[in-house]
Amino acid sequence: MTTATYNGWANYETWNVALWIQNSEGLYNIARRYDDYSRFVRQMGSDTTPDGVSYSSSKLDYEELSEMLADL
Repeated sequence: MTTATYNGWANYETWNVALWIQNSEGLYNIARRYDDYSRFVRQMGSDTTPDGVSYSSSKLDYEELSEMLADL
């Protein structure tokens, strides 16, 4: 498990992406089909969250996001 540094997530970028996935009905429904964040991000039609964070940013903790997807 990674050390949480932003609202329980690895960093701001990871938190922001997770927040949008979990709180946007459309993204949530798409995300439920995946348990691997890399596979999910390849299916995204948009490349950033409404806050401007890239879904494929190198700052993201892909392992932590994959765990979140598996829990959906």
